[in-house]
Amino acid sequence: MTDAVIQLNNLNKSFNHSSGSNHVLKDINLKVNSGEMVAIVGQSGSGKSTLLSILGLLELADKGSYELCNQNTRELSEFQLSQLRNQHIGWVFQNFNLIADMTVVENLTAPLRFNKKVKPSEYSQLIHDVLSKVDLTDKKDFFPDELSGGQQQRVAIARALICKPDILLCDEPTGNLDSENSQKIMDLLCELNKEGRTVLIITHDERVALCCQRAYKMSDGILCAVHNQEFKRVV
Repeated sequence: MTDAVIQLNNLNKSFNHSSGSNHVLKDINLKVNSGEMVAIVGQSGSGKSTLLSILGLLELADKGSYELCNQNTRELSEFQLSQLRNQHIGWVFQNFNLIADMTVVENLTAPLRFNKKVKPSEYSQLIHDVLSKVDLTDKKDFFPDELSGGQQQRVAIARALICKPDILLCDEPTGNLDSENSQKIMDLLCELNKEGRTVLIITHDERVALCCQRAYKMSDGILCAVHNQEFKRVV
């Protein structure tokens, strides 16, 4: 068994359209070990969102291999991919993706209903635990539009944690937040990483990348490792 929870080898992805083919990911190689916190930095159109979709098993690559938690994803059915995703991956989105007409508790309950390993009698304690972790127990009966942006993102992180995933995939988690709330979210993600979770962050913000143990730059579908001490100079 390897320590790698994410292993990409020569991954390629293209999209075909009426005017031709767009080669979005070009021979991507990436290894993320259990317990690491890694950033992938790139501007809009660089390919980082497509890469995240593949890492989260929402898209499939055209060529190359992707092993998630030592399982070759190319060998799995759609049902098996769904099971693997639900078991190992928690998502944090830039736009929070909370359901507007549900309270915080209802938003956190929704993913639990898809987890057959959790009994309904356990929901209340799990929700209390994750809300305590993000310091929002007093907001459990609030609706998303009654919360600040930073609070909504903390609810989104609580939702990502509710099924106890090994890996957090974060898509621009500070993209819609001011600097103060951005720092609070990064502090929270760093704390979750210290507790043992693997965290992978897609971002355009080099300050976010500097919080991580390792960073990569993505440009025109090519992924290159970056040393953090050189980050501000090369990005």
